[in-house]
Amino acid sequence: MEAARQQQEECPCGGAEAADQFERLHDAVLLDVLNRIGDVKALGRCALVSRRFHALVPLVDSVFVRVDCVIPDDPPPSSSSSSSSSSAAPGTPPRQAPAPTARGRGALAHIVRVLLGGIARPIHALGQILSPAAAAVSRRSEALPASPRAPVADVSHHSPSEVLRSFKELRRLHIELPTGELGIDDGVLLKWKADFGSTLVSCVILGASSISSKPPTGYTQAESETATAATPDTSRETEEPGSLPDSLYTNGGLKLRVVWTISSLIAASARHYLLQPIIWNHELLESLDLTDADGQGVLTMDKRQLQELRVRPVFPSGSSHRTLMPALSMRLHYAPLIELPGGTLLKGATLVAIKPSEDALREGQGAGAAGPVGTCWISEAFEEPYRTAAKVLLKRRAYCLEMNSF
Repeated sequence: MEAARQQQEECPCGGAEAADQFERLHDAVLLDVLNRIGDVKALGRCALVSRRFHALVPLVDSVFVRVDCVIPDDPPPSSSSSSSSSSAAPGTPPRQAPAPTARGRGALAHIVRVLLGGIARPIHALGQILSPAAAAVSRRSEALPASPRAPVADVSHHSPSEVLRSFKELRRLHIELPTGELGIDDGVLLKWKADFGSTLVSCVILGASSISSKPPTGYTQAESETATAATPDTSRETEEPGSLPDSLYTNGGLKLRVVWTISSLIAASARHYLLQPIIWNHELLESLDLTDADGQGVLTMDKRQLQELRVRPVFPSGSSHRTLMPALSMRLHYAPLIELPGGTLLKGATLVAIKPSEDALREGQGAGAAGPVGTCWISEAFEEPYRTAAKVLLKRRAYCLEMNSF
């Protein structure tokens, strides 16, 4: 009996002795564990375990918020969604839509009208996710306590602004939306990554009209011939420095890529605008990433950019809920066909590197702006295998485009 009692006292697995051992852990150790958990739902449950956890959870400095679903306030009438899609959509009136050439301006204006109408509802849904006011009037949130003592465990029915209000020492924040704002057809690739301060700092867009896997048999000869035929004529490019490949221009490919570019920029600026309450409420925040479960778009802000937004006001684009885009300088790289490691084929692959025109002009005066250091923000924008695609496209010829503020 004596031996059994002694073994029980030495074992930290049961009884009051286990609780005592746990209480001896320093707060810093527990905070380190909670920071490694990160997920706001799990942290909300941890806050309900004990008074000590209840006091420690708000001091966590690294939080991951996964938004499970969107609960709109009131579904918009079907008639208004079809008849006034252009006026209700966040963005620029069609007459201000940028176009690379005067000849395509009318057609592009029509495309932009259709585009803005198509993404109006996803952008509205994004507002429902991020806006604290929208979450406050949600029917399902009425059943929950108005002033929760701890971070809410079920974030599906609350906006991130509301959930994060309890965290006082937040420094690193990652929010994941349930889906990207831009609906694209199956087999089409569209990814973007944007950096923001008080306005756009840079944006990289990678698209392809078709993404597929290399067939196991009967591919080598046919695709090799296609790739050979699609290889640009270097001498012709030298003779006509301002020309575009016929496959990109005459078949509507350029217009499609302009649509991709505008829609990606609108989605990024809408996310940025709606993040303002979170940034203002957490002055210690040093990094913020807003992604989506589809892997379509990524918005990032570092410590310097977050501070810039707090100091300089964000200008909305008209009456829309998105940040005003400055005049932009774009460099478009195009390849008819790219084969990536693992056999992935990108047809009509396009890379668009975007910066504010003022920044692009200033950086273009530097000696190393066009070298590897100057393009690092482009080549490192995506994970593999798309990072390889970006690097391959960067070696292709660049076509310069300008876009007015919108």
